[in-house]
Amino acid sequence: MTDKHIQHSAEQGNMEKDPEDWVTGDEPMTGAQRSYLKTLSEEAKVPFDEQLTKAEASRRIDELQRITGRGQGASGAAGTQERRDGDTDGAKE
Repeated sequence: MTDKHIQHSAEQGNMEKDPEDWVTGDEPMTGAQRSYLKTLSEEAKVPFDEQLTKAEASRRIDELQRITGRGQGASGAAGTQERRDGDTDGAKE
Protein backbone atom coordinates (compact mmCIF):
# COMPACT_ATOMS: atom_id res chain seq x y z
CA MET A 1 0.00 0.00 0.00
CA THR A 2 1.16 3.51 -0.70
CA ASP A 3 1.16 6.26 1.90
CA LYS A 4 -1.61 8.04 0.00
CA HIS A 5 -3.73 4.88 0.00
CA ILE A 6 -3.21 4.41 3.73
CA GLN A 7 -4.05 8.06 4.41
CA HIS A 8 -7.18 7.84 2.26
CA SER A 9 -8.28 4.70 4.09
CA ALA A 10 -7.73 6.39 7.45
CA GLU A 11 -9.77 9.38 6.34
CA GLN A 12 -12.62 7.05 5.38
CA GLY A 13 -12.47 5.13 8.68
CA ASN A 14 -15.07 4.92 11.43
CA MET A 15 -14.13 8.40 12.72
CA GLU A 16 -16.33 9.86 9.97
CA LYS A 17 -19.27 7.50 10.38
CA ASP A 18 -22.20 8.37 12.57
CA PRO A 19 -22.01 6.07 15.60
CA GLU A 20 -25.56 4.90 14.84
CA ASP A 21 -24.19 3.39 11.62
CA TRP A 22 -21.43 1.39 13.32
CA VAL A 23 -21.80 -2.37 12.87
CA THR A 24 -20.52 -2.93 16.42
CA GLY A 25 -22.10 0.19 17.92
CA ASP A 26 -24.38 -1.81 20.22
CA GLU A 27 -21.46 -3.67 21.83
CA PRO A 28 -20.11 -2.54 25.22
CA MET A 29 -17.72 0.41 25.08
CA THR A 30 -14.06 -0.37 24.63
CA GLY A 31 -11.48 -0.12 27.39
CA ALA A 32 -10.02 2.99 25.78
CA GLN A 33 -13.46 4.62 25.62
CA ARG A 34 -14.14 3.68 29.24
CA SER A 35 -10.85 5.18 30.44
CA TYR A 36 -11.19 8.42 28.48
CA LEU A 37 -14.88 8.79 29.32
CA LYS A 38 -14.15 8.34 33.02
CA THR A 39 -11.48 11.05 32.84
CA LEU A 40 -13.80 13.41 30.95
CA SER A 41 -16.66 12.72 33.37
CA GLU A 42 -14.45 13.56 36.35
CA GLU A 43 -13.26 16.78 34.70
CA ALA A 44 -16.82 17.81 33.79
CA LYS A 45 -18.04 16.76 37.27
CA VAL A 46 -20.79 14.60 35.81
CA PRO A 47 -21.70 10.97 36.58
CA PHE A 48 -19.86 8.23 34.70
CA ASP A 49 -22.17 5.63 33.13
CA GLU A 50 -20.39 2.27 32.86
CA GLN A 51 -23.21 0.68 30.87
CA LEU A 52 -22.85 2.66 27.62
CA THR A 53 -22.46 0.97 24.25
CA LYS A 54 -19.64 1.88 21.88
CA ALA A 55 -21.91 4.26 19.97
CA GLU A 56 -23.33 5.87 23.12
CA ALA A 57 -19.83 6.26 24.56
CA SER A 58 -18.65 7.95 21.38
CA ARG A 59 -21.49 10.48 21.50
CA ARG A 60 -20.91 11.07 25.24
CA ILE A 61 -17.19 11.63 24.64
CA ASP A 62 -18.01 14.21 21.97
CA GLU A 63 -20.41 15.93 24.36
CA LEU A 64 -17.95 15.97 27.25
CA GLN A 65 -15.14 17.19 25.01
CA ARG A 66 -17.27 20.21 24.15
CA ILE A 67 -18.03 20.80 27.85
CA THR A 68 -14.42 20.45 29.02
CA GLY A 69 -12.75 22.02 26.00
CA ARG A 70 -10.66 18.90 25.37
CA GLY A 71 -10.05 17.73 21.83
CA GLN A 72 -10.94 21.08 20.28
CA GLY A 73 -7.96 21.13 17.88
CA ALA A 74 -8.40 21.41 14.11
CA SER A 75 -7.41 17.78 13.56
CA GLY A 76 -8.26 14.48 15.15
CA ALA A 77 -11.52 12.96 16.31
CA ALA A 78 -13.01 16.11 17.79
CA GLY A 79 -12.41 18.10 14.62
CA THR A 80 -14.08 15.36 12.61
CA GLN A 81 -17.03 15.27 15.00
CA GLU A 82 -17.46 19.04 14.83
CA ARG A 83 -17.48 18.94 11.02
CA ARG A 84 -19.99 16.08 11.05
CA ASP A 85 -22.23 18.09 13.39
CA GLY A 86 -21.87 21.18 11.24
CA ASP A 87 -20.10 23.10 14.03
CA THR A 88 -17.15 24.60 12.22
CA ASP A 89 -16.84 27.89 14.08
CA GLY A 90 -15.32 26.25 17.17
CA ALA A 91 -17.87 27.86 19.50
CA LYS A 92 -18.32 26.14 22.83
CA GLU A 93 -21.74 25.38 24.20
